[in-house]
Amino acid sequence: MLSLAGALGRLRIDDGQSGRLSPSATLKAVGGLLLIVLTSVSTNWAFTIVMLAALLVRVALLPQRALARTAATAFAAAGFSVLIMIPAIFLGQSASAVRVGSKVLVSVSIVMCVTLSTTPSELTGALRTLHVPNLAIMTLELAFKGIVDLGHVALEVLCALKLRSVGKNRDKGSSIGGVGGVTLLKSAEASRATSEAMRCRGFEGEYAPAGRTAPKPVDAAWCAILVLCVILFVYLEGVA
Repeated sequence: MLSLAGALGRLRIDDGQSGRLSPSATLKAVGGLLLIVLTSVSTNWAFTIVMLAALLVRVALLPQRALARTAATAFAAAGFSVLIMIPAIFLGQSASAVRVGSKVLVSVSIVMCVTLSTTPSELTGALRTLHVPNLAIMTLELAFKGIVDLGHVALEVLCALKLRSVGKNRDKGSSIGGVGGVTLLKSAEASRATSEAMRCRGFEGEYAPAGRTAPKPVDAAWCAILVLCVILFVYLEGVA
């Protein structure tokens, strides 16, 4: 429970930083989604290996904190997927477990690279450029902020419970319901406060997120890389 609450508390997307060689946020979103789809549907493991090698180079260019976060999240997700595939290993399908784990590793790494190399305003602008409804953008922003806040609340409650629990107690599992209840009450309180704040500001259902993102000169090079990835995917799938 402590690990889960800590993971929720660290699930934030408001600390991304865009570099000079980073493409526009819209191209990041579209390109990242394209690469995830290609990796997921590929039947030739060579494409996954090539994508993994390219991602290692990209991740190495991230700041130290972002690199550590990306590696921890990606390997945790890959390990969890391999854990789920343990029955397949015992049935003689160990290659399937490796394939699934590597694909999850690549997909999560792509998501983390896009998130940690893009500022929140650029992410919002990219969604608006892709003609996502404004209310949907507002819902996503509030949901991510709420998940992070509730993760901190659950972590604080669990830490307090851990400090008060001394010695052996076989009924420690029964306190999980209390932690969930406190988190639910905090969630209701936060939603009520947000509703009242929006009402005081005269919210009438129109949400104005950040403006649309403009293309960058470096987008041409990144588009060429995406085209090469598509060509490589077609070639390898033809060989398989």
